[in-house]
Amino acid sequence: MRKHFFALAAASLALTMTACGGAAEPAATTSTDTTAGAETSAPMEAAGTLTLWADENRVDSFNALGEKFLAQTGITLDVVEKPTGDVKTDFIAQVPTGEGPDLIVGAHDWVGDLVKNGVIAPVELGDKTAGLSDISMQAFTMEGSLYGVPYAIENIALVRNNKLAPDTPATLDELIAQGVASGAEFPILIQQGAEGDAYHLYPIQTSFGAPVFMTGDNGEYTAELGMGGENGAKFAEYLKKLSGEGVLSASIGGDQAKQAFLDGKSPYMITGPWNIADFETAGIDFAVLPVPSAGGQPSQPFLGVQGVYLSSKSENALLANQFLDYMTSAEAQTTMYELAGRTPALTESADAVDDEILAGFGEAGKDGQPMPSIPEMGAVWTFWGAAQISIIDGSATDPAAAWATMVTNIESAF
Repeated sequence: MRKHFFALAAASLALTMTACGGAAEPAATTSTDTTAGAETSAPMEAAGTLTLWADENRVDSFNALGEKFLAQTGITLDVVEKPTGDVKTDFIAQVPTGEGPDLIVGAHDWVGDLVKNGVIAPVELGDKTAGLSDISMQAFTMEGSLYGVPYAIENIALVRNNKLAPDTPATLDELIAQGVASGAEFPILIQQGAEGDAYHLYPIQTSFGAPVFMTGDNGEYTAELGMGGENGAKFAEYLKKLSGEGVLSASIGGDQAKQAFLDGKSPYMITGPWNIADFETAGIDFAVLPVPSAGGQPSQPFLGVQGVYLSSKSENALLANQFLDYMTSAEAQTTMYELAGRTPALTESADAVDDEILAGFGEAGKDGQPMPSIPEMGAVWTFWGAAQISIIDGSATDPAAAWATMVTNIESAF
């Protein structure tokens, strides 16, 4: 594993406040004890403190990572726990006033809102970007600028109870027929809830060739919706079919779906790595597989990429850039994998992972795309979920018409 060492005094002559290129190694930290004739290690001089906000799911991991960073650089990482729903909103509110942290941990789909509000600064990693996977770089890039350092990738997949279904058909319709024939209470569990859940249905939707947004030649999302037209209408009709078969229900939210799977009421569940520990604790023999296609095209789940953002108003940008540089190292990325169980964004660390479950999620996400981070995405979720649940619960009698109205409403909201 590579380790990067920094000396604040030397680095201040070589780095600007917004760059994070290489720096000279610190002076030796050993001294000679002439009376004992042996070298002893002198403590590293304190170099400063950085404040980082993380939610309750990531605070422990970053506290542990901060200890390693402190040992190498003398820089203290003060990790402040914030509720999941408050990290982004509080950051946007506080940065313009000169308050807030130097760094925050969050998902890549925050990029659009954070850039629009002017609260994050671009990140300069130089040649270290070559070590990060293309998909993770794409996730944190907007209009040619990188706005965060990615460290982990996750996506949903099909989880199979091997006791209830030792093999899996090639298509979703065949899978559902298999589940019905088995006598299971639910042929497959796909969480919805009263407001719908477009995220967990997205692999099925994309298999009809109806992505949420179109992409340009550079691979970045445009503001043009891709889920209208004939392909979107076909998916809407398929939602009605799934509802009629008892596959989709507004009464099955995330908690209900997980419990039903734990209770052996279904051989299959579409879910993410966040539920795996509970399945293992329950002693279920399971496998992680790609979501079978329903519409004939590849299923493409959303990819979620986690990363660290730099405040545009940080008064410790030099130190913060040293931490961002450290986040690109194999030591940091492997440590985060070991602590949080997500696929590293650094290919060197990802290639070293020998984990059958993560490999299954990786295979399921090989055709996936990062969840859109463009500002327009904020106008999509409410209309999207509402249209889907109206089809599922039968309040929309014409699925194709309901879908077309959804598209019109989203475009008007833009």
